[in-house]
Amino acid sequence: MEKNVGGYDRIARAVLGPVLIVVGAASLAGFLTIAAGTLGLVIALAALLVGAVLATTAVTQKCPLNDLLGFNTYEGAKATETESAGKPRAQ
Repeated sequence: MEKNVGGYDRIARAVLGPVLIVVGAASLAGFLTIAAGTLGLVIALAALLVGAVLATTAVTQKCPLNDLLGFNTYEGAKATETESAGKPRAQ
């Protein structure tokens, strides 16, 4: 799978992912109350899971959902190809 996460998308994932991980872990540990009972547990686990996925996709710059939906915010390969296309090769 090619890289498809970059720019502001990667920054948002890199910030929001760890925040959700901390909120989910704090809620599971009892330091933070999101909701009472089973609903609180489900929300805490969901926050932990979503945070882990966001942090992982920010680090690897690969997101299967972006690939499935056809989104690509990674500009690395495109910028390199267009920069080298306009320059003559050294001999």
